[in-house]
Amino acid sequence: MTEDCDGEEKDEETRRWSPGQGGSSSSSSRGGGSGTSASSPFKNRCVRGRVDQPPPFSGQVLENVLENVLQFLPCRRDRNASSLVCRSWYRAEARTRLELFIGNCYAVSPARALGRFRCARALVLKGRPRFADFNLVPVGWGARFSPWVAAMAAAYPWLERVCLKRMTVSDADLALLARSFSSFRDLTLICCDGFGTPGLAAVAELCRNLRVLDLIENDVEDEDEEVVDWISRFPETDTRLESLSFECVNCPVNFAALEALVARSPSLRRLRVNQHVSVGQLRCLMVRAPQLTHLGSGSFETVPVADGAAELDVAELESSFVASKSLVCLSGFRMVAPEYLPAIYPVCAGLVSLNLSYAMTTAEQLKPVILRCHNLQTFWVLDTVGDEGLRAAAKTCKHLRELRVFPFEATEDSESAVSDAGLVAISEGCQKLRSILYFCQRMTNAAVVTMSKNCQDLVVFRLCIMGRHRPDHITGEPMDEGFGAIVMNCKKLTRLAVSGLLTDKVFEYIAKYGKLVRTLSVAFAGNSDLSLRYVLEGCHKLQKLEIRDSPFGDAGLLSGIHHYYNMRFLWMNSCKLSLRGCKEVAQRLPRLVVEVFGDQNKELDGDAVEKLYLYRSLVGPRDDVPSFVKIL
Repeated sequence: MTEDCDGEEKDEETRRWSPGQGGSSSSSSRGGGSGTSASSPFKNRCVRGRVDQPPPFSGQVLENVLENVLQFLPCRRDRNASSLVCRSWYRAEARTRLELFIGNCYAVSPARALGRFRCARALVLKGRPRFADFNLVPVGWGARFSPWVAAMAAAYPWLERVCLKRMTVSDADLALLARSFSSFRDLTLICCDGFGTPGLAAVAELCRNLRVLDLIENDVEDEDEEVVDWISRFPETDTRLESLSFECVNCPVNFAALEALVARSPSLRRLRVNQHVSVGQLRCLMVRAPQLTHLGSGSFETVPVADGAAELDVAELESSFVASKSLVCLSGFRMVAPEYLPAIYPVCAGLVSLNLSYAMTTAEQLKPVILRCHNLQTFWVLDTVGDEGLRAAAKTCKHLRELRVFPFEATEDSESAVSDAGLVAISEGCQKLRSILYFCQRMTNAAVVTMSKNCQDLVVFRLCIMGRHRPDHITGEPMDEGFGAIVMNCKKLTRLAVSGLLTDKVFEYIAKYGKLVRTLSVAFAGNSDLSLRYVLEGCHKLQKLEIRDSPFGDAGLLSGIHHYYNMRFLWMNSCKLSLRGCKEVAQRLPRLVVEVFGDQNKELDGDAVEKLYLYRSLVGPRDDVPSFVKIL
């Protein structure tokens, strides 16, 4: 299945190579199955008046050999390319594909995907567009898991792993999944909604071989009368659990059952608990599982002392961290009591990943932690760390590969404690950096240029200057030269997010130098449609384009007609599109699905289009369109 189509290969390629489809004689001769070609080693030969036939089952032998070779080809893009060689390779690749990746659940139907890849053991499925994370996709838009799990229950009895992102998953879906696959062992849900503790209870009870249950950034809330003690549903014997993450489950858990579960899970390596687990309870779990490598702390503070029990001493907590010699990743810290932070000092030197993106702490509180993390490669933190905290990270974390600085208050008029000074410090001290997400209120071109020169291995650069059309806060100039330097100097860049006061000039830079850019996010930027035209004509590898609150209209939209079939999707929100322009795209590109809509329960008003979502599909428009969505 090709990533390019997020479901299967392009339609033209499907018609050319798929089994049972007619093709040209030259295509058939390349099949490697029953067909022959002029260059084939098994071509008929005349010897003394008789015709030598090829060895029996020669095509099958070649396909068997090919299948054995393809098993050593794990990369999706390489497998996609191999499936286009000829019909024989197409069949062999489908039979040996063990993981099915579908980047858009509406790009292909469940029947079509499962009919081609009949031996898959794992499914990775994505639903709503990424801007759903910012509440820009109305509730009820779609992306239901129900049709997929129903189809898989019949086609894939051997399924072992499912990873869903931005999908709507019901408790009934989880129950069906748990009942249908006897060997199921790995469930990961990211940014999903629609389910609660009853569904989790079904998974815990029925999936007897479960090794991974990771719930990440999901919306999991039950009414009080609907809450189920799902932790108690795990088998009472020793489990095979390797990873358990439920930070996003908003209801309390049965701690006694959780502690017993951890104790009878000798293979458990990753544990992330929710904010209802206190720091004292966390210590008990660590004592039960000293083998943990990844720990999510939940709440890093005590609960009110009851029944005369003594409050947890910092030294006691520190002893638990001293005993946890395998820890390489710390996260959680939903609520932090600063007096407990010194307890993690013993493990800081061995940490590779530290996620403090929920911890409202100051630079003064964090600096002693950061200065001990010499081997850190991934660091997520709130902007309350300040420029001073980032300077400490730059001084200490020389192996840092990924940095994300999130806003404590994501509003236009908020005051951020990080600025261009922090960015410069990171660029000078962490020159192995490959990925950065940086929210701030103030930035300069000089700071971004400095980063482009110091961190030339950057693959991901996302700079989010909060507020509309904010210029270089020193010179007052647009931020064109800064972002231009990023695409000029960072030759490996594949993902870019731009913001601030930007003109058409920066998009000309991106088109000219950003030849590897696959994902581009644009907010409050550009002068005219020329910006969009530059990007769509110059960035030949562009797969995902996300635009919000920018002055791009029909002319810019139509300038990409030649490229949309090669993209996964285009999302435009609060631009200057008209219904007439969107209809023209739909008419000229009939194999694209063009959806237009506004807010939930709001009919389209006039010719203006609030939201456009354009994507490829092998099966045409979806059949679960809500009333507020119109497919052109």
